[in-house]
Amino acid sequence: MITIETTYTGHVESGGAAQRREVPGARVTKMSVGPMNNNTYLVQCAATGATLLIDAANEADRIGDLIAQEAGGTVALIVTTHQHPDHWQALAAVADSTGAPTAAHSLDAEPLPVPPHRILAEGDTVAVGELTLEVIHLVGHTPGSVTLALTDGSGRTHLFTGDCLFPGGPGRTTNPEDFNSLFNGLTSKVFDRFADDTVVYPGHGDDTTLGVERPHLEEWKSRGW
Repeated sequence: MITIETTYTGHVESGGAAQRREVPGARVTKMSVGPMNNNTYLVQCAATGATLLIDAANEADRIGDLIAQEAGGTVALIVTTHQHPDHWQALAAVADSTGAPTAAHSLDAEPLPVPPHRILAEGDTVAVGELTLEVIHLVGHTPGSVTLALTDGSGRTHLFTGDCLFPGGPGRTTNPEDFNSLFNGLTSKVFDRFADDTVVYPGHGDDTTLGVERPHLEEWKSRGW
């Protein structure tokens, strides 16, 4: 049994309670799993109950319990944001137990333990009930990282960024070329497109908003990380 808090702060801890956020037309449930405090997310259509799982990162039993409680044990699709193993330790088990198809970008598909049923690319959309999430491809943290953008019924956007954007800056890169690619992608595809009230749900740690992070873009560019 997973404890689910309905007062949403965006701060969850591994082994602790999950949190549910109600937004117009959708529900977002966030839970931290595993030794690297990975965030796993359920995005649920309020009208139909159809549910998307983002990053079956670890602790398949706990993720299964969360899906059972929040979605009756069924998910329409499992999206893996990128190829790093801490984001897919539970993927095979959760895909098997739910029978759900899986999805990832082609450039990050090969290391995954389950070959994706669906290949995602820039500009694709993922339908979950009456919800539509846009796929944004960001290169730098890995070659095939994807961010999912959901615009709720009020017009506010919610970004599930994997390890591409955190409170305080972009995700880890290992050389200047990769940093510049990720930084430029975040600038043109995220910060230049979406409003300050856009919520960022990262692959680890607390949520943030683009408005909180936007004043620091030049600082990130100067420091190179």
